[in-house]
Amino acid sequence: MDLPLIIRKQRIGEAELGQIRALINEHWHRGRTYISKELCRLWNWYQENGAPKDQVCRILLRQLEDKGLIELPPRLQEGVLSRNQQYYRPPLQSPMFLKQELRGRVCDHPAITLKLARRNFEEKLWNYLVYRYHYQSFKIIVGAHIKVMAFAGDIPVACLAWSSSVFRIQDRDSFIGWNYEQRNENIRHMANNSRFLILPWVQVKNLASHILGLSVKLVSRQWEYVYGYPLYLLETFVEQERFRGTCYRAANWQYVGETRGHAKKKGRFYRHGNIKDVYVYPLRPDFKERLCESGGTS
Repeated sequence: MDLPLIIRKQRIGEAELGQIRALINEHWHRGRTYISKELCRLWNWYQENGAPKDQVCRILLRQLEDKGLIELPPRLQEGVLSRNQQYYRPPLQSPMFLKQELRGRVCDHPAITLKLARRNFEEKLWNYLVYRYHYQSFKIIVGAHIKVMAFAGDIPVACLAWSSSVFRIQDRDSFIGWNYEQRNENIRHMANNSRFLILPWVQVKNLASHILGLSVKLVSRQWEYVYGYPLYLLETFVEQERFRGTCYRAANWQYVGETRGHAKKKGRFYRHGNIKDVYVYPLRPDFKERLCESGGTS
């Protein structure tokens, strides 16, 4: 196979491949997680909050193994990630939670509160509910992300996820007006509403747009706190054949176009024909100027 390769924005040439093989040989008995963390340290591959890019590094290593360039040691324990798709493995027993049918209007119920689902019971519940009730189910989110649960009193009503933005969307990119270099440098200042689930037994008028409004404020604060840099623009994609995007429009999101029905898998684009509407939500008035800055000024 021709080198160098570009995987997860990392250049993998003969020198880098040699470093990886040497780490694997030296730490074979310590397992994949240890090797990936050592590789992050060697390459100085860290998030802005100081945490190693461990999950991304493990994906890089598995892709190199898939290409026959390295051999990884056996897993030391069963994890929740499958080899290629990072699917969630549900617990044998579902988490305990209040399941109560809700109808009417938002004002008919206790005030909606949001809780971060991060290394706590709420994250276990979020994972289970999205796996069980979201039409796309749940895959492990790789990279920067924030999970949020919405409650009416003690009753869970919704799950949301905000994750790293999709790199190339033609209509969105035209709306922002950035070039390739500006996008490559500043796309980290965008987040994608990659999951939004109102639980099926909750049918409260205007609840979805109300939760979106609350969540926008929360993710704007928490993203900078967790990852060390601010967000300027949010985005989401709404499947045309399934949804109308009503809650996003009601929450003042702006329609900017649609996707082309293509996806990238194993380095190649293929057409699946699933067209999605593209909505964005600015978090500051000068978001375009901020996203189009160059030269490390962001």
